Formats: sequence, C-alpha cells, structure tokens
Amino acid sequence: MIFVSFLCSGAFVIAYFIILVLFGIPLYFLESAIGQFSSQGPVNVWRAVPLLQGVGVGMNFASGLISIYYNVIVSYGLFYLFASFQSPLPWATCQSWSDECCSDTPLGARQNSALKIIAKFEEYVIKDQMALQRSSGIEETGPIVWHLALCLLLSSTVTALVLIKGIKSSGKVMYFTSLFPYVALVILLIRGMTLEGARDGIHFFIGAQTNLTKLMEAELWKDAAAQTTFSLGIACGGLVTLASYGKFHNNMFIDSVAICFVNHATSILAGFAIFSVLGHMSHSYQVPIGEVVKDGFGLAFIVYAEALTKLPISSLWSILFFFMLFTVGLDTQFANIEVVSTTIFDAFPKYKRAYISVGCSIINFLLGLPLVTTVGPWISTITGMCCLNAHVQCVSV
Repeated sequence: MIFVSFLCSGAFVIAYFIILVLFGIPLYFLESAIGQFSSQGPVNVWRAVPLLQGVGVGMNFASGLISIYYNVIVSYGLFYLFASFQSPLPWATCQSWSDECCSDTPLGARQNSALKIIAKFEEYVIKDQMALQRSSGIEETGPIVWHLALCLLLSSTVTALVLIKGIKSSGKVMYFTSLFPYVALVILLIRGMTLEGARDGIHFFIGAQTNLTKLMEAELWKDAAAQTTFSLGIACGGLVTLASYGKFHNNMFIDSVAICFVNHATSILAGFAIFSVLGHMSHSYQVPIGEVVKDGFGLAFIVYAEALTKLPISSLWSILFFFMLFTVGLDTQFANIEVVSTTIFDAFPKYKRAYISVGCSIINFLLGLPLVTTVGPWISTITGMCCLNAHVQCVSV
C-alpha cells in the first residue's frame, strides 16, 4: 500500500475510488460472505461447485508465492529497523559510496550534484555492502547475504510463534499490527507537515496540476484496479479464510464497505505522510520532487530512507517508519500463511494446527533463502511478476 501510494495523482484518486465502488467492494463482500457462510477454507468452499475447485487451488498458489517474497520484504524492513538504532543513520553521511561531488554541507543550487548523490546512494544500497548486495544480473549467482538471512529467520520465527495457535493467537496480535501503523502515520504526518517544502510534496502527491484527460487512458484504470486488488487482498484466499472464522450471523456487508473505504483512505493518508517528507527532501536538494521520487521498492527503502536523514533526530523517525513497515508486512504475512495452513488443516484435520503453521513457516523461510542471495533481488522481481499474473488469472475466473 505504502509503496505505490505515489500513484495517487488527482486523476488516479478518482479512478481509484470508482474502481473501489464498482469492483473492489463487490468482490470483497462476495469472498467474505462465501467464507462466513461456509466456514471453510478457499479450497473446501468450492465443494459446492466441484468444477471450480481449481480456483481455490489457484488462490493458495497465489498466497504461497506472495508469502515467499513478501517475507523477504519484511526482512528488508527489519534490517533497516535495526540499522536505524545507530546515530547518525548509516546512510546519512558520505561514506564509501561517495565521490568528489558528495559533501555534508548544504548543496544549494547544485542540482546535478544532488541528483548524482541520490543515484550513488541507490547504488550503495542496492549493489554494495549496505543492504541487498545485488549482483549485476540474474545470470550471476552469488552467496547468501547473511544479515538479510538472519532477518528472514527472525521474520519467519515471529510468524510461526504468532500463528502457532491459529486464529486465536494471530487475531490478538493483529489488533496491534493493524492499529499501530495508523499511530505511526499520524505522527509522521504531523512531523512532515511542519517541514519546509512539505507543501510542494503534497501538491505533487494530490496532482494539483493533474490533467484529468488521463481518465480516458486505459493504463490509469489498470493501475487503479491492480492497486485495489492487491491492497484489499482479493482473489488470494485470505478473505475467504479469515471470514470463515467469523460468526455466522455477522453483518458482513457493513464490515466489507467500512473496511474497503478505510483501506483506501489509509492509502491516501500514507501518501500525505510520505510526500510531506519527500517535499522537504526536494526543498533541501533544490531539485524538482518528480526527480527524486521512485516507485516500488525504491520509494520506501531508498528515497524515503534518504529523506529521513534530513530530519532532526533522524534515527527516531527512521525507527518509527521502519517498525511501521514491519508491522504492516507481518499483518499481510499472517494472512498469507493462514490461507495455506487452513487449507492443509481442512484436508488433514487429524494433524495438529501448531505443527502445520510451524511447518509452513519453515518451508517459507527455506524457499526465501534464494531471495536473500546476491541474485535475490532479481529473482524477487520475477516472482512478483509471476504472482501478479496468477492473481490476475484468479480475478478473471
């Protein structure tokens, strides 16, 4: 959600909420109602229509695939969280990634130098010793990046401990992992709005100069539908699984509408919190904000990480931000693993739920190890694309 919130220009916001009403809410309600009525997982629920049981299998495949690389993303957040306990932040000053243009003094109007520093910082994070240590290409394999492997192990262990008693334990933990990000976002938003240049970031985010004729472009609607599908967890089995544990007479329609609107409103809130800080970064470097903003991984782990270094007490804000990312990631990871473990438990009810949950977490960790090698970031990208294709196929069905 946070990684793609930069897309919310004026035209995108309009398309985003139209897709929510016409596509997101109906499908969210459909999956939740089926799960609540049947009290079964995403495979067993299709016993009513045996011909379509493959849809449930596809949902499990999508959730399993997502959980592998999503666990790696959570481990990235853990690494940055641990690194944030240093003062100054490890990436705050010119180090081995610097060149003659790098300086700890204000950059003034040296736009080319500022952009070059951002590019060098990205090179440092992605390829060198700081974090991912990505190889030059997918054909070049390499060793495991051990600090990421340990973070992956910790993430898998936390997931296993939370899910060891099934929904009874994970439900209680989700109260914290669901509510804490809102506290963190509000704190970051308040702090960001007090920064010089925050208004420029907000204007960029809301698309104050957006050309609404973009609403005629199919690409915009495709992006809005893709973001809605992923943020609501449609067609991955998580909605069916979690709803299957609900009370039979619960008013699922009211819950579905409320959750969907809160989810989309949270995307907007996250955008305001993030882009207020990015606006300050743009002001500090004196370059257009469009030249420092990146999508996907780069927004959270490169650009925003660098932007946090511009704030007073930067370590505090960095800890808050990356702990928020960690809790948000865990929330999604709990749902992904729960889908797979519930399906296995439905098929083999004689086995203890704790063994199944722990076994799924162990397998998830082992399958994630190739993604924390130096070739891992390339594999993760391909895995994400495969997952997207599987997800689209499930929605099409």
